[in-house]
Amino acid sequence: MKMRLTAVAAAATLLSSIGLYPLYDSAKWVVPGFGAVLAAAAAGLLARRFRLPVPVDIVAGLVTMLLYVTVVYTPAEALLGIIPTPASLNGLNELLDEGWQVANKYAAPVPLGPGVELMGTLGIGLVAVLVDFLVVRLRRAAAAGLPLLAMYSVPAAVREESVSWVAFLLGAVGFMGLLLADSSEQVNGWGRPVFTRRWSAAAPREQPGAAALAATGYRVGLTAVAIAVLLPTVIPGIHPRGMFGMGGAGRGGGSGSATVTTLDPLVSLKRELARQDDAVVLTYRTNATERPDYLRMYALDRFDGDRWTYTPLRNGVTNPIDGGALPAAAGLSFAPTQPVNTRIRIERRVRDMTFLPMPYPPVQIAVEGDWRVDPRSLMVYSLRDAAGGRTYSVDSLRVQPTQAQLATASDRAPADITVRYLDIPRQVPESVRRLAMDQTADAPSLYEKAVALQAWFTRSGEFTYDLSKQSPKHVSDLVDFLTRSKRGYCEQFAASMALLARTLGIPARVAMGYTAGTQATDGSWIVRSRDAHAWPELYFEGAGWVRFEPTPSGVVGQGTASVPPYSEPASASEAPAPGAEATPTPSESAGAAGASPGATPGARPDDPDLAGGAELPQESGGWWLSPAWIAVVALIVLIMMAPMTLATLNRRRRWRRAGYTLVLGHARPGEASERPPPGRDEPVPQQARDRANAAWTQLRTDAIDHRLPWRTNESPRATSRRLAEHLRLDAEAEGALGRIALAEERARYAPVPADVESLRADSRLVREAFARSVSWLTRWRARLVPPSALIGFRQAAGRALDAIELLVTRLSRPPRRRG
Repeated sequence: MKMRLTAVAAAATLLSSIGLYPLYDSAKWVVPGFGAVLAAAAAGLLARRFRLPVPVDIVAGLVTMLLYVTVVYTPAEALLGIIPTPASLNGLNELLDEGWQVANKYAAPVPLGPGVELMGTLGIGLVAVLVDFLVVRLRRAAAAGLPLLAMYSVPAAVREESVSWVAFLLGAVGFMGLLLADSSEQVNGWGRPVFTRRWSAAAPREQPGAAALAATGYRVGLTAVAIAVLLPTVIPGIHPRGMFGMGGAGRGGGSGSATVTTLDPLVSLKRELARQDDAVVLTYRTNATERPDYLRMYALDRFDGDRWTYTPLRNGVTNPIDGGALPAAAGLSFAPTQPVNTRIRIERRVRDMTFLPMPYPPVQIAVEGDWRVDPRSLMVYSLRDAAGGRTYSVDSLRVQPTQAQLATASDRAPADITVRYLDIPRQVPESVRRLAMDQTADAPSLYEKAVALQAWFTRSGEFTYDLSKQSPKHVSDLVDFLTRSKRGYCEQFAASMALLARTLGIPARVAMGYTAGTQATDGSWIVRSRDAHAWPELYFEGAGWVRFEPTPSGVVGQGTASVPPYSEPASASEAPAPGAEATPTPSESAGAAGASPGATPGARPDDPDLAGGAELPQESGGWWLSPAWIAVVALIVLIMMAPMTLATLNRRRRWRRAGYTLVLGHARPGEASERPPPGRDEPVPQQARDRANAAWTQLRTDAIDHRLPWRTNESPRATSRRLAEHLRLDAEAEGALGRIALAEERARYAPVPADVESLRADSRLVREAFARSVSWLTRWRARLVPPSALIGFRQAAGRALDAIELLVTRLSRPPRRRG
């Protein structure tokens, strides 16, 4: 019944299923998945026990899988709790439909409800059925790697983060065990194997004669796994945390990284809004007298025609926070401001938050860790730390411009603002511009046009807040939202208003973070995952970047969203007279005035640095002086020196075993540079043979290291004559080579070996002659990476693989029957 092969196939499937862990936010899927694998194995055993036809084998597995999920998920509707009925099948179909909707609604990891769990169980079960069918019934173990690989490809396709190397290694071990078990079954199918004694005479062990082929398979398999596990850790850009996890923060790289990268903020926004648990993200206390302002994390300034994102933050234009003081906000000169202090605590369960949420514009921040600020957007982020579990304090300004001030603000923004925040890709159709002009035709100023756009989204009744809509992926999706469907959530509203504002000449960007949340009874504010939000920020000279709110709020929209007072439509009495100008009001907070910090002194509008496309130099720092990198460099140096060191040690050990003491200087042949051990006047015959063998072995080693041809079927004299002619050795080196060959011949064939005192000096002389006769590349290769030293590594690896082979053979050998 192939019980052992069935068990190994099931074990390989279970180990590979570990690769599905990134898809779920809970580990409860493991138990039903384990049961599905056992059910598939049992079905295969029964089908083979009754010798059913091959096609029936896989059908039996599928039927067993249906019975299993019926028992686990819809037993109440099934006959006797196990036999499927129309009602139970309908229940399974509803669960699958529910799981499919959740999978499309959430980004991984998804909440593990019954529907999602059923999808995972069926997936694991179907892979188990297919693997059992391929391995046990069709005897195609190698082909079973494809369904096993599918359980790794699914997480890799839906997530930016790769599967843990530990999970991959477990799956690779399972697949290798599957191949070994199948090869053992294939060999045993031919009958009793032929054995040969290949272990020591003192403790002989019987091993199959095909062990060399098996050892080759082990080497290939172990080498492939080692390369697959280790290679991504040393190639820049593949492993998210750098080599051996020392690359700093997984998102941002290390302190020496040239570009800060994070997951798409809008992707995480949709995931937060759709979370069913609505978990608490942060709590904060503030001294604001009115409802607190939003907590901003990202400022998305680039629209590429499909998506909004931010200009890559590059070292050299981002500044470490020194003493907590932040650059002044851009364009803020005459709008009234109110200083606000906010103390924020991020929940410990929050993961991968590398941008700090805070009111805009921040003036000063007190936070532990290595945090940096982008002076143009005032986004605060870290290259190596995360916000989860941290508490920090932020001093910010609450900007309170009046409608009159915004209406009379200058239409001319600084060059760096217009270049960066008025860019519109060519693929945006002209119909978008005409739509913006139609909706704001009656508005005389840019501010009133912005208010008209906001009112169109929130007061016209044409738009509906709908969280089930997919995130826009192309400009056509935004056009469809604006002209046809008019259904979406905050991402569509914010992205559309920012784009429309740009077509009207208003600098705009999309901000993302959290709304103010809800106030607790103790006066603190609680922000949950569903308070995640996106909104447009529009630039008006004198007031800087001000928030607008086009997303419907309350029960029909984003529950905690709020419309700023200055963005409400002005009444006729409050509207400024045509041509009137507002008197600038000095800021109530010191430090609010000043030129735009985003402007680079002397920069031109076409400066490539402003477009974020120039490669700026990496930030100077001492990352290479960290203990971890020093240890890595030291390890690399030791590894590089290992072959040379091993070759030297082998040479010294070889001469010491031959009875030589230390060589006194660089003696030439005929000089008394080598002495026998103390207490002996003359070397005994055996010692002379050992010396001759050591010199000959060293000659062979030196020839191999210098890539010289060595023929094992030649006599020592023929070898020395061929090498001398091939290399055109001088008389001194040729004489030394002849003495070594003569000593080896006498040691092999003569009753009394030759006593040549200068063999060690002759060996050194020949080695130097070899080095002079080859190219410089071969010479240095022989010194630094001598091939003879690698023979020892291969021999040690071979012994280790022999031990593994012995262990596998013993474990796979059927137990002997007693009696």
